[in-house]
Amino acid sequence: MTTGVRRRMGVEERRQQLIGVALELFSQRSPDDVSIDEIATAAGISRPLVYHYFPGKLSLYEAALKRAADDLADRFVEAREGPLGTRLLRVMRRYFDFVDDHGPGFAALMRGGPAVGSSTTNALIDSVRQAAYDQILSHLRVENPPARLELVIRSWISLAESTALIWLDGRRIPRDELEVQLVHDFAALAAVSAAHDEEMAALLRHMLRDEPNDGPFTDLAARLIALAS
Repeated sequence: MTTGVRRRMGVEERRQQLIGVALELFSQRSPDDVSIDEIATAAGISRPLVYHYFPGKLSLYEAALKRAADDLADRFVEAREGPLGTRLLRVMRRYFDFVDDHGPGFAALMRGGPAVGSSTTNALIDSVRQAAYDQILSHLRVENPPARLELVIRSWISLAESTALIWLDGRRIPRDELEVQLVHDFAALAAVSAAHDEEMAALLRHMLRDEPNDGPFTDLAARLIALAS
């Protein structure tokens, strides 16, 4: 007969376990509604031991947000191959995979949750936005973006955030439709800016150069033409 022996975790291993447990609970309910006692029970340790690794719920929450923010930022990483519209659509699908899997945690990350207004939380949110911004610039192969391009990209990132948060409140629109719509939104923002600026017009022509007949940008053009006819 053998008896199970629980392996003693090292400090960093235990910290990472607690972060993972907290993230799992935060993905199911708002972090405000998750107690340290629940986290301790889910991790199989005592409440005082949680405080041995984290001074309080806020520090554990911020550590969990850091992991979530890193994961979300990674969703924007995409190989620079193929038409831009197709690449953006893959990014949006991964983005909504995260939103779908971590609804309350995503809402907490973007709205601040129990750490609203803290410098740590604000820095984490900004890091995700900056990572997304840098990735889009990389796909456009632009190193020194003009002001209008920066406005387009940052406006689109804010739109993606707002769309995801609204979608979580009832999920009244199919997510696959929203993923395509957000890619269309990027092209539309770029097109409006291009109508006012030749540099943006040249960039838009470059974006559309390799767009296939069945690509999302071509689909948007066809829809707009149909509306005008």
